[in-house]
Amino acid sequence: MKLTSYKILLLLVLSTFVSCKKTEKSESKLFSNAKNEIEYASNLAIFKQEGYSIVKIINPWPNADKDFTYILKEKNVVVPDSLQKYNTIQVPLQSIVVTSTTIIPYLEMLGVENHLVGFPHTDYISSSKTRKLIDNGSVKNVGQNEKLNMEQLIEMSPELIVTFGIDNNNPMIDNLQKSGLKVLIQADWMEQSPLGKAEWIKLYGALFGKEKEAKTQFDDIIKNYKEAMNLVSTKKPTANVLYGSMYQDQWYVAKANSWVAQFLKDAKANYLWADTEGTGSIGLSFEKVLEKAKNANFWIATGPFKTVAELENINPHYSQFDAFKTKQVYTFEGKIGATGGTIYYESAPSRPDLVLKDYIKIFHPELLPNYTFTFAQKLN
Repeated sequence: MKLTSYKILLLLVLSTFVSCKKTEKSESKLFSNAKNEIEYASNLAIFKQEGYSIVKIINPWPNADKDFTYILKEKNVVVPDSLQKYNTIQVPLQSIVVTSTTIIPYLEMLGVENHLVGFPHTDYISSSKTRKLIDNGSVKNVGQNEKLNMEQLIEMSPELIVTFGIDNNNPMIDNLQKSGLKVLIQADWMEQSPLGKAEWIKLYGALFGKEKEAKTQFDDIIKNYKEAMNLVSTKKPTANVLYGSMYQDQWYVAKANSWVAQFLKDAKANYLWADTEGTGSIGLSFEKVLEKAKNANFWIATGPFKTVAELENINPHYSQFDAFKTKQVYTFEGKIGATGGTIYYESAPSRPDLVLKDYIKIFHPELLPNYTFTFAQKLN
């Protein structure tokens, strides 16, 4: 190769390098000049620009090897060259498919549930408002989360499918995108802060041009949550609390930095595993749990139980706990929708203020004498 050819090659490499650097600088400037609209959520960021928003989904599943960036742009708006590499979604949306029941309340709170056109296993949805849409055929059943009906989705051609991944291997998501369908991966389920989960309403505000409404709704939730915390601000956490129940041969207790543990802390209860660092849960033997929680004052059981007798029928060893003997056992999973969905799983993430009030009513009933449980139920 002649010297001239080397020079041309070098110039091309340098030109590409400079171009990349300019793009990086331009993109960095966009972020530095915009305020992140998200305050509490750790897995979501939204940067509002003129005519478009930059949405970042951070740590979308445990040990994720990548984050995701989406550009939500209004019609006829041109976004900077530095953002052209990201998936672009035209907003406001007119049709959407979602795959988690936790999203249904956000759509209803913003008054855009009529734009929902599909959901996998629609029996999981409990809301009466959205169930009417399912019953009249406006919302189609599009299969199962792990096996969505690809042909049906292609025929429906929704403007966006909002779904989630559980690890770094997501063949279903890859297939959706290869089919030309617009996909947004969300991560509200990864949030551990009660207010952080609820703040995901702002994503749907951005998708449907309802940013102001989303902010108003979320500001009300913050206000209510803080007012509930103020009720117990002078209380000592004297109630010793056991959480969970046996699943097969393990008892899964929530770790200290989990969503559940945060509620117990904010409600001024002494959660017996508050010193177990981390998020998620840890599996323990029944003997280990009994040793630590035999004398607990309260037991928040997991499962759709109605009575302590039903609980004992599941496992006769449960009767050894003091909370069982004094009938201070509660569950948040006892209220079931018309087609079998658990109301708590669907609605609690979007209304942490009501979850917190339920906990305060359990541990400090004198503070909310006229309050009726939203999710919690005491086992008879």
